[in-house]
Amino acid sequence: MENQNLNILDEVNKGATMGMGAISYVSEKVTDNTFKEVLDTEFSKYEKISQRVNDLYAQYSDKDPHETNAMNKMMTWYGIQMKTMTDDTTSKLSELLMQGTNMGIIEGRRLLNQHPQADSDVKNILNDFVVMQEDSVETLKKYL
Repeated sequence: MENQNLNILDEVNKGATMGMGAISYVSEKVTDNTFKEVLDTEFSKYEKISQRVNDLYAQYSDKDPHETNAMNKMMTWYGIQMKTMTDDTTSKLSELLMQGTNMGIIEGRRLLNQHPQADSDVKNILNDFVVMQEDSVETLKKYL
C-alpha cells in the first residue's frame, strides 16, 4: 500500500513539475498580458499541488518526490519551440498547454481508477490535481 501511495505522489509531482515547466516555456512567448496573468495563476496552482505532495511525501519516504527528468524537460522545451516556430499566437500557445494538460487528466483519472485503496490524503491530492487540470482546460479554451 505504501509503495502505491509513493507512486501516486511521484506521478502527481512529475505532472505538476511538467506543467510548471511547460508554462514557463510558453510564457516566454506570450504577448497578451491577460493570458500571461492566467498562466501565472495556473503556475501557482501547480506549485501548490507540488508543495502538498512534498509535505505529504515525508510520511512515506525520507527521499524527495520524483520530478520530471532532464530529458523530458528538454523534449518539452524543444517541442514547444518547434510547434511555435511559425505560429506563436495566444491560440496556439493555449492549444499546446491544453494538449499537455489533457494528458495529465487522463493519467490522473487512470491512477484514481486503478488505486481505489490508496490513502485518503493521497487520493485527495490526486483528485484535486485532476480537478485543477480540468478547470485549467476550461480556462485555456477561452484563448483558442
